[in-house]
Amino acid sequence: MLLKHRLGEGGTIFMQLLTPGLGLIIWTLLAFLVVFFILRKFAWPSILGGLRKREQTIADSLATAERIKSEMAQMKNENEAILAKAREERSQMLKEARETKDKIINEAKEQAKVEANKIIVEAQAAIDTQKMAALTDVKNQIGKLVIEVTEKVLRKELSTQEAQEAHIKDLVNDVNLS
Repeated sequence: MLLKHRLGEGGTIFMQLLTPGLGLIIWTLLAFLVVFFILRKFAWPSILGGLRKREQTIADSLATAERIKSEMAQMKNENEAILAKAREERSQMLKEARETKDKIINEAKEQAKVEANKIIVEAQAAIDTQKMAALTDVKNQIGKLVIEVTEKVLRKELSTQEAQEAHIKDLVNDVNLS
């Protein structure tokens, strides 16, 4: 019956919620104020402290992020400067290596030229020495041949005593005149 009564009065329940009584308003207001003061006394300081702490943490994080961002930009600039310096040093080292290579090659060429000229001079001196020795040997052989031929010719022509004496007189006259 209670169920029927409530269903029958369904319209009045909804009306009571829309137009509450004075007692309900007072008790609701009193409950609200008690909860409000309890929350204000105990919960709000913790909540506000947590919010302030969170706000400070966020502000610190943002400041740290900005500082890290500026440090990263500075590091990037420093890295670029270091890379530029390294490229310059590498280029300088390659240039020095090329110059050293060219210097070594030129020195080796000069040394080879000096050695070649020395060998040529020594070979020329050896050739000249051998040439002089050969010429001297040829002259000596020619001289011996001339002497032998002359001796044979003179023996044949001066086979008599008078021819020998006439020849000696001619030689003495030639020696005196010279």
